[in-house]
Amino acid sequence: MLKRKLSFILFLIVTLQIVFSQNAYAYLDPGTGSYIFQVLIAVVIGGLFAIKMFWQKIKVFFSNHFSGKQEK
Repeated sequence: MLKRKLSFILFLIVTLQIVFSQNAYAYLDPGTGSYIFQVLIAVVIGGLFAIKMFWQKIKVFFSNHFSGKQEK
């Protein structure tokens, strides 16, 4: 119940922010794009590394989950 209430409050806050937003008149320098690109590359490489570290567990999970064997 608490999780549902917190989700509703978060939804309400985001909705109010969108409805009552104002212009920021902000400046994004050219380095911002390269920073975002670096973060995306880091996320991809980190994800691939995590998959590599847990590959055996992932393979066993899927082979047990999708095998044709029926458990009794």
